[in-house]
Amino acid sequence: MAQVLEFKLPDLGEGLTEAEIVRWLVAVGDVVAIDQPVVEVETAKAMVEVPCPYGGVVTARYGEEGTELPVGAPLLTVAVGASEPATPAGPAADSGSGSGAGAASSGPAETSGNVLVGYGTGAPAARRRRMRPATVVAAPPAPAAPVALVEPAPEPAAAPAPSATTPAPAPERSGPVPVISPLVRRLARQNGLDLRTLTGSGRDGLILRCDVEQAIERIEHASQTQAQAQTQARTETRTDAATPASPSSAPPAGAVTERVPLRGVRGAVADKLSRSRREIPEATCWVEADATELMTARTAANAAGGPKISLIALLARICTAALARFPELNSTVDTEAREIVRLRDIHLGFAAQTDRGLVVPVVRDAQNRSAESLSAEFARLTEAGRSGTLTPGDLTGGTFTLNNYGVFGVDGSTPIINHPEAAMLGVGRIVAKPWVHQGELAVRQVVQLSLTFDHRVCDGGTAGGFLRYVADCVEQPAVLLRTL
Repeated sequence: MAQVLEFKLPDLGEGLTEAEIVRWLVAVGDVVAIDQPVVEVETAKAMVEVPCPYGGVVTARYGEEGTELPVGAPLLTVAVGASEPATPAGPAADSGSGSGAGAASSGPAETSGNVLVGYGTGAPAARRRRMRPATVVAAPPAPAAPVALVEPAPEPAAAPAPSATTPAPAPERSGPVPVISPLVRRLARQNGLDLRTLTGSGRDGLILRCDVEQAIERIEHASQTQAQAQTQARTETRTDAATPASPSSAPPAGAVTERVPLRGVRGAVADKLSRSRREIPEATCWVEADATELMTARTAANAAGGPKISLIALLARICTAALARFPELNSTVDTEAREIVRLRDIHLGFAAQTDRGLVVPVVRDAQNRSAESLSAEFARLTEAGRSGTLTPGDLTGGTFTLNNYGVFGVDGSTPIINHPEAAMLGVGRIVAKPWVHQGELAVRQVVQLSLTFDHRVCDGGTAGGFLRYVADCVEQPAVLLRTL
C-alpha cells in the first residue's frame, strides 16, 4: 500500500513569507526522485527551484502558475512506495483542487534532509527503512469539500437597492467556491466581496486575484458614479436656472488604466524603501570632482594586459578605503537596543537595473579584494541579475551600497538608503566640462558624487570627511596608494 505524503511550500529563509508559482516542473502521475526539483517559484529575492524531499508518484498539485502561495501551503502530494502512477486524488487535482487531505496516516516518511538554497528540505528521518514497491497503489480518498480550494459560503449580506449606475451582479452559485489562494480570499473579505457572485477567469472557473481586483474596481466605480449622480441631482433641485448644469471637465472617477500588483521584487523594493523612509533620518551631501586622472589610470592599467578593470571596481576600491577611515558609515542601528552596531567586514552592495526590477547584489568581503577581483565579482553578479539566477544569499547582507546612476545619463540624485544600512554613495555620469586645472581653464572629465547617510550614526563632519576623501582619490588616484 502506497503512503501518500503532502509536501508544503518550505520556508525559503531571509524573512520570506510567500512565493509565486512560475512554472511546474512535474505533472500529476509523474514519478519523482528524492530532492528532484518539482516547481519553480519567484520570491521577493530571487527565482528558486524547489526540490521535493520525497520520492514517489505525484498524485496532486496545488496552485496554478501565477498563483501566490504563503509558506506552509500545500504544493503537491506524493505516493511514496508506488511503482506506477497513482490515480489523482480528485477530478481537479492537476488544477490545484483539494487540500492535501489525502495525506498518509501511518508512519513517518523517509526524506533526504538535504538543503534547499541553504534552508533545508526538511529534517532527516530519525530512522531509515527500506520501502517495498507496491504493485497496487490505493489513491487517497477524495475529500467531500477540498479545504484549500473551497471558500465557505458566507452569510448573505444586505444588497443595496439596484440603480441605473450599479452593475448587475453575477448570478450566485451554490456549493463550494473555486478559489485557491488565501490571499484572494483575504482580499475579498477585506472589501466585503461575496466570492459567490464572481466567475473565475482561471482554468475550470478558478477565481484569481485579478478577478477579485476587477470586481472591486467595478464596485468602486459604480459607487462613485452613483454618488456623483446624487450630488448633481441635489444641486439641480437647489438652483432656479433654466439651463442644465454644465458637465464637469474632470475625468470620470475611477477611470483606471491599469492596476499593477505590488508583489515579487517590486513589492519587496516598495516595502524596503517605505521602511527606510519611515525609520531613517537621512541627509545628503555632494561634491563635484575631476575624474580625468582616474580615467587615465584605468586606461593605463587595462593597456598593461591582464583582466580588464571596470570603473565601478575602482570606485568600489575607493569606497572600501574610505570606510576603513570612517567606519561609522559601515554600520547599522539597533532601534530596540538603542545602539549603533559598527561592522567589521564590508559587504558592498551595488544597485543594478534588471528586467525584474531594481536589485542590489552584494560583493562579500569587499575590503579584502583587489580591483581585478572586484571587477570579476561585479561582472558575475550583474550577469546573474540579468538572467534571473541571483540567489537570496547574493541579495542580502549588504553593509554599504554603491549606486552608479550615471549609467542612466543623470548627474545627481538623492537616493533612499538601503535599509538597514547607514549610507549610500551615489555616482553620476562622467562628462566633459570646463574646469579650472592648475590655475587654467581646461576641459576635464567631471563627476558628481553624493553621499546619503543616516544622521543617527554620524554628524555632517564625518559624512563630509568621507565624501571629501572619496573625491580626493577620484581626482588623484595616487592618494589611494598610501592606503594599500
